[in-house]
Amino acid sequence: MDPGYQRANVFSFMIPYVGLAKSSDASQFIKTRLRETSSVAGVASADQNIINVFGFHRGSLKWEGKPDDFSPEITPWSVEPELQSVFDLKLVSGRWFRRDMKLDSANVILNETAVRKFGLKKPVVGQWFEFQGRRGQVIGVVQDFHFHSLHQPIGPMVLYSEPNFQLRLFVKTNAKNTPRAVAEAENLWKSRFPDVPFEYSFLDDGFDQLYKADRNAGRLFNIFSGIAILISCLGLFGLATFTAEQRTKEIGVRKVLGASVASIVTLLSKDFLKLVLIAIVIASPIAWYAMNEWLADFAYKIDISWWVFALAGGMAVGIALLTVSLQSARAAMNNPVDSLRSE
Repeated sequence: MDPGYQRANVFSFMIPYVGLAKSSDASQFIKTRLRETSSVAGVASADQNIINVFGFHRGSLKWEGKPDDFSPEITPWSVEPELQSVFDLKLVSGRWFRRDMKLDSANVILNETAVRKFGLKKPVVGQWFEFQGRRGQVIGVVQDFHFHSLHQPIGPMVLYSEPNFQLRLFVKTNAKNTPRAVAEAENLWKSRFPDVPFEYSFLDDGFDQLYKADRNAGRLFNIFSGIAILISCLGLFGLATFTAEQRTKEIGVRKVLGASVASIVTLLSKDFLKLVLIAIVIASPIAWYAMNEWLADFAYKIDISWWVFALAGGMAVGIALLTVSLQSARAAMNNPVDSLRSE
């Protein structure tokens, strides 16, 4: 699923807080120098990481037509003009923040969910909007993107410009020069913070961490499913061996009377097939219920179609028939003289 932004070849690090003025100065210095580096495709800053923007705000929002008793909860995100190009965020209407526009310090950009939740009438761009005591305009509407994991729905977001608190830096590298870009960032870091370790992370890695528990659960499902199938096959193989041994003389008589190997294999396998079909009927609703409960933890999820169970059932029947047929075919190909010999 497309999260709504590009995160490839982007690494991030946080400027230490050593006083607002000093931290902002260090951030600006590192960004300026990195933008002059050929291995860097873009640099931007924000107050939080795009893969998991946390924090909520309510109470200071005002706009034309807002009901007095309506106090929506929004996610605020302070960003700078270059952030749009670094993450390739799409605008539905309007424009992004500009450095040459001083009024943008009071202006905001809303995501599509915010426009819908607030009930803003079209055209949205150009309407006055007050946020944290500053009245400006809605200058743009950004296409919805996932700033949390898919476990959570996209909520209303207000993007604003407050440079002093944008201490999270994002560096987009040219794919072939990523190590060089990281080294350049580390050298600049050491020039400003020689006693602080340089800690960075790639957005791809951080994004994957959002689903680490789900991937671990998937691995456990695969492992225990494999063990269950193996045990089932061993049981079926043992039962088929026992059944063939018990019906040795019957198989011999049928072969003498002209029965083919295929008909004898079918005879021995159909009883096992009934057991497998009964197991599928019992297991399918339980599996459907369990997987629906698991999927309920995701705000954005697939629907489990009937063909999934049909495919799983077909595979179970195929594995069972393969297991049983091997032993059945061996019994069917034995010389009937040996099985009918008087003891």
